Amino acid sequence: MLTEWLQVRPRPQPESYWRYLRYFNLFRLTLAGTFAVAYALFGAINPFGAYHPSLFYATSIAYVFLAALMIVLIDIRWPRFNLLLSAQVSADIVFIVLLMHASGGIQSGLGLFLLGPLVATGMVSRGRLAMFHAAMASIALLLEQTYQVMVLEGSAKDYLQTSLTSMGFFAIAGLAFVLTKRLTVTENLAQKQSIDLANLAQVNQLVIQGMQDGVLVVDEQGRVRQHNGEAEKLLGKPSAVWSRLILNNYFPALSECLQRWHTDPSNDRFELSVPATGKRIQASFTAIGWDEVLGAVIFLEDLSLMQARAQQNKLAALGRLTANIAHEIRNPLSAINHATELLQEEPGKDATQARLLQIIHDNTHRLDRMVQDVLQLNRRDRATPETLHLGEILRQFTEQFCQTEKIPAKVVVLDVANDLTVRFDRHHLDQVLWNLCRNAWRYCRRQDGSIRLRAAVALPGNVVQLDVADDGPGVAEVLRTQLFEPFFTTDSTGTGLGLYIARELCEANGATLDYIEAPQGGQFRISTEGVMD
Repeated sequence: MLTEWLQVRPRPQPESYWRYLRYFNLFRLTLAGTFAVAYALFGAINPFGAYHPSLFYATSIAYVFLAALMIVLIDIRWPRFNLLLSAQVSADIVFIVLLMHASGGIQSGLGLFLLGPLVATGMVSRGRLAMFHAAMASIALLLEQTYQVMVLEGSAKDYLQTSLTSMGFFAIAGLAFVLTKRLTVTENLAQKQSIDLANLAQVNQLVIQGMQDGVLVVDEQGRVRQHNGEAEKLLGKPSAVWSRLILNNYFPALSECLQRWHTDPSNDRFELSVPATGKRIQASFTAIGWDEVLGAVIFLEDLSLMQARAQQNKLAALGRLTANIAHEIRNPLSAINHATELLQEEPGKDATQARLLQIIHDNTHRLDRMVQDVLQLNRRDRATPETLHLGEILRQFTEQFCQTEKIPAKVVVLDVANDLTVRFDRHHLDQVLWNLCRNAWRYCRRQDGSIRLRAAVALPGNVVQLDVADDGPGVAEVLRTQLFEPFFTTDSTGTGLGLYIARELCEANGATLDYIEAPQGGQFRISTEGVMD
């Protein structure tokens, strides 16, 4: 889930820790190698190895082998980090104290080389083990000095230098602890901020990709920093990769609009033609940053879709208006129709009066059908889709349609598989089929097989297509664009709302209704998503 993905997760031991451990070991290898090579070439050089040369040389060689072994252990990362670090520092303390002892004790000055491991462990371990290792080094120095005094009859005055050196160890360890503590806080803050920035950038990209409009983000130099798929659909695929794209090279007209907007920010909307895709778009601009010098976000809208939405809103408003009008005229219309029927029942009418009354009666019935259609249109959003087995539904509908319209059963041919299942409001589907089949019966040749109902799954995908076709003259090409407009009809007795309502009912159920060009006759197609078993 997105909320889980956005959480800051604990990270494993950083790679930088192991890298610092390698640098620390490089210091160890250099120190031990220098002592070993210097002794091999020049022998004991006062004070190095002056007291016990063979011990000094043997310790230097062993120290070199230890550093070489640590290279392998660091590479394989065994044992775990803190244990390996403690082992290394402990070994450093032992070997450096032995080298110091072989050189005459604390007076040789070799004890100061312990500052290197203590500083290194304080920084690498982020201060956690610094005091512990400082205590170990101090104890080792005191033990060595005690051995000098008790066994080798050294001077007790050297305890002062030993104590001062030990105090230096703790001071260095404390300083390393404080500095690394601050460094850790700074690193954690920087890490959190980097994660927040990365999460923000990815959320921003998700939002941009999910937008229905095209989006381009450009910097102050006109380079495209971000985009979404809709922008590529509207503007076309660029010749260069997006990360290196300059807006002026990609779409000069849009770049010119950007410059004009910079000159006059109040003029932030422009209409453009895109030669690559043949689309008309509207570009709008929003500045990035308070000073408007960090770049801009460009929103691209397809004008054809905008016009379609505007037309849809107009039709919706028209539908509400006509529904209100229909409701208002329903009662007076019923009164007129009832009065006409009463007048028709009166005796003593001549032929002219009877014909006029019949005209009134027919037209009031036509107006009543129109009112019913408009009221049904206003209720199209009350769809309650259910799972329908299309084969069974179509067989029941065909039988009912033929009986009601008094049509021979052989006129309607059904071709549908038994396993087709869709989600559709049952009442809406019946209403759409009644409308389409009545039109087909009106214009077909009225022979066996003149009306054909076919249902199949369109491949690839899972879209079920239900076709209602007839063998009539079809729809003239000049009239096809007006087929689904309200109040358009070629029949003097029709209302012009049948196909419009049928399409609205299909859209209310997530389906589409289209006229399909056929070699012979007319053909309408309902397309809807199938239900997987």
